[in-house]
Amino acid sequence: MTNPVFEDTDLDLAQASSLTEDALNGADDGEMFAERSVSESFVFDDGRLKNASYDATRGFGLRRVTGEKTGYAHSTELSPAAMKRAANAVRAADRGASGIWADAPHRTNAMLYGDADPADSPSFTEKTELLARIDAYVRAQDPRVIQVSASLSGEQRHITILRPGMDPIFDCRPLVRIGVAVTVEENGRRENGHAGAGGRTTYEQWITPQSWQSLADEALRQALVNLQAVDCPAGEMDVVLGPGWPGILLHEAIGHGLEGDFNRKGESAFSGRIGERVAAKGVTVVDDGSIAERRGSLTVDDEGTPTRPTTLIEDGILVGYMQDRQNARLMGMEPTGNGRRESFSCPPLPRMTNTFMRAGEHDPDEILASLKDGIYAVNFGGGQVDITSGKFVFQCTEAYLVKNGKIGAPVKGATLIGDGPSVLTRVQMIGNDFSLDPGIGVCGKAGQGVPVGVGQPTIKVASVTVGGADVG
Repeated sequence: MTNPVFEDTDLDLAQASSLTEDALNGADDGEMFAERSVSESFVFDDGRLKNASYDATRGFGLRRVTGEKTGYAHSTELSPAAMKRAANAVRAADRGASGIWADAPHRTNAMLYGDADPADSPSFTEKTELLARIDAYVRAQDPRVIQVSASLSGEQRHITILRPGMDPIFDCRPLVRIGVAVTVEENGRRENGHAGAGGRTTYEQWITPQSWQSLADEALRQALVNLQAVDCPAGEMDVVLGPGWPGILLHEAIGHGLEGDFNRKGESAFSGRIGERVAAKGVTVVDDGSIAERRGSLTVDDEGTPTRPTTLIEDGILVGYMQDRQNARLMGMEPTGNGRRESFSCPPLPRMTNTFMRAGEHDPDEILASLKDGIYAVNFGGGQVDITSGKFVFQCTEAYLVKNGKIGAPVKGATLIGDGPSVLTRVQMIGNDFSLDPGIGVCGKAGQGVPVGVGQPTIKVASVTVGGADVG
């Protein structure tokens, strides 16, 4: 596999390795993370190509870890002079060093992705013509369509990680995403629908007619469903969450609370609770960055640790946290391959990859039939979470009233309110229809955004507070 990070720069791999070793002498841990990224995006909106962009960036970040302190410097200039300036800057974190260099990450022969660049194929013209076809297709399906927005984006990142006394670690990371948003109008009422998909592949599997038409149909379906939606009743009620993307609630409500830094600092509702029951029996939650082609997957994390499946909650018992190298060392635990950064300009943090709840034994129809008076939530939009308490508020973008096991009218204005640890203890039924999301998730933390995946089967949760427009 080629690695273009140092091509056409004033710095070669041997120089970078030597300078990294000098820069990190006497530290507890650290690395040089060098990256070259090429990305593009297209937006076709309101019948025309509204935006087309192409960007290429290259740079490095140098991290020096001493105890609980981190010195970090970065530059878009790959040169010996830039590395020496960075080395001087990161030594400001030297106080508290143990003088014992951390063990290197385990090596892996695995390689999840090749070095094919999504931007290479198809051509610019073919991509823009595809978006125009999506626009025309959706408008031809229903006269109530008044606006269509279709988007396509792709990137390829090549990274090199250098550590003293260790061979360089190379990885390449493709990522594509396609999205369709539709606005419909009827009798003066306007509603929206959206569908997207993607993953760590090239464009080919997402731009076939079968693929993009299914997304266009789904976006239109959601918009038309919302035209029929009634005000959601408010109150405490049982809720059934659909499979796949509704796992975003799991990601936000408890996922962040299981990241190592929040637990080391005692800021999470799960701090110090390893071995305790934190969820109902049958609830098993896993983070796995090694699932090929998934949006949150990486061969190695941004510190060079191979990704792996990490069980966080097993049959309701808290058994682990997601760890980067620094927090794992300070907590006396093993790194789990969750050290991630947005780019070379950012230090790594413990972050989720693909986080999901495993399947149970119940048929989803059986779960719905058991719901006497509640809400069936199929899709989610934005939300807010407090890490310390686990309290969350999530907006449902597609949800239905359920009476005596029968799905009724769609509702608008539905929000789910609660706290992650409490909700997990009220899971009553877990479906056998596990699925991952279609590949659209982005997670934010400390100002950094990274691609992630989520997933779950259909689940039933008792006594959830539902906020709605109809307070009865």
